[in-house]
Amino acid sequence: MTAPLPAFAGHTYLFQVDNGAAFRNTYSADGLRLRWDGLGESAGQWEDVELHVAQVAQDIYFVSWTEKSGITVSHVMDLAAMTVRAFWTYEGEGGRVGELHTGTLKAEA
Repeated sequence: MTAPLPAFAGHTYLFQVDNGAAFRNTYSADGLRLRWDGLGESAGQWEDVELHVAQVAQDIYFVSWTEKSGITVSHVMDLAAMTVRAFWTYEGEGGRVGELHTGTLKAEA
């Protein structure tokens, strides 16, 4: 039995993070990959990553990936409210650093 496609599959969203960061997130048609493009201060940065996805409720998805740099990112995406709760970790001075953020999504055509 195959899982149904996530509602974000094949769509692109502008993701505005509470810390001022912004990304254009483009999801593959099968919902298994993400290409994120940094905007603003992160312009020119991008990566295509493999996703781990679980639907946790109607229009709510847990999405996680690991980037080449070692950064790990986990999102809880609420597509009804167009919000995201994000947690990412990265190597910092003295060890691993974790940050919890909120953000908004805006669908792009």
